[in-house]
Amino acid sequence: MIRVTDHALVRFLERSGALDVERLRAMISGSLERGRKIAERAGIAEYTISADGLKYIVEDGELVTVLDSSMRQKPGASG
Repeated sequence: MIRVTDHALVRFLERSGALDVERLRAMISGSLERGRKIAERAGIAEYTISADGLKYIVEDGELVTVLDSSMRQKPGASG
């Protein structure tokens, strides 16, 4: 059986029209805006936002990965 990578799955959803990836991207970004503003005021560029059992890892203004509550980010790794 062919293994479908996460990258391929996202591209399928995006390009087949099965999921509006840009709309989803905007929704996630909007939901993290409060945390971004707090970090910006504090002058913090790398931080984690915890919400709904997930950890959103932000580096230099970009969401680089999302972990579930049982996962730990490896030092120096974006996920």
